[in-house]
Amino acid sequence: MKAVAAVPVSPFILVKGAGEMASAVAWRLYMANMRRICMLDLDNPLCVRRQVSFCTALESGSAVVEGVEGVEARGWGGIEAAWAAWKIAIVRTTDWERMEARVPDVLIDAILAKRNLGSRKDQAGLVIALGPGFEAGRDCHLVIETDRGHNLGRIIASGNAEPNTHVPGDISGHTTARVLRAPAAGVFETTRNIGDRVSKDDIVGHVAGKPVTARLDGMLRGLIRPGTAVPAGLKLGDIDPRGKREYCDTISDKGRAIAGAVLEGVMRHLNRPAGAPEC
Repeated sequence: MKAVAAVPVSPFILVKGAGEMASAVAWRLYMANMRRICMLDLDNPLCVRRQVSFCTALESGSAVVEGVEGVEARGWGGIEAAWAAWKIAIVRTTDWERMEARVPDVLIDAILAKRNLGSRKDQAGLVIALGPGFEAGRDCHLVIETDRGHNLGRIIASGNAEPNTHVPGDISGHTTARVLRAPAAGVFETTRNIGDRVSKDDIVGHVAGKPVTARLDGMLRGLIRPGTAVPAGLKLGDIDPRGKREYCDTISDKGRAIAGAVLEGVMRHLNRPAGAPEC
């Protein structure tokens, strides 16, 4: 009789957020054979790079990012079933708040809200936060730099990440022009899809009757779910001037750098000799 493979021994890792960067982190940890991963997100996630975000499992029941599957889970039974099937558990934040509390071994705040929405250093044996809004040593144990440039992916054990610049990362010489934003508060409507090519001045969609217009030629690398209620100014989409379809379906260079730093931070913690100080 063939033996059934056991779930690998792994810390319980709770990831706040299941959008692009959070999903890159979860993917990297999963590929390092850490298989007890649970991700939390809103009932109606606002992610743009939906092809590489596990939060879409909350709509369809399942999401696959570069060969790794995440499945919607409603309670501890569903979470443990996902782990037993070697899948990542994706849970609505509202469901998590109603569940019996369990303390994770590792907590990763990957919401990228540019401010701390409630994570504390005492919520897990290791608390890692991505980007500005956190102070390592006070709010969490480690902060990961998320700003593109020389320090991208740097692990900060004391202090803060670089302040929010409010300027998107440069891709082929384009920054703010490549980001689509809501011209007003309302419901986003579009017939476009991720992977569609657009030209400058094309209308990509509408919010409250006002057009969402492309400001450069390229490919829609990301697009928020049609029918989503949005505030004015919210990021709705991402135009990639390089125009390569495979970039829509794969984790970005930035995501891989940040995820690699998180993995290093987790391994520093797990492999620390008894009595040694935190790195």
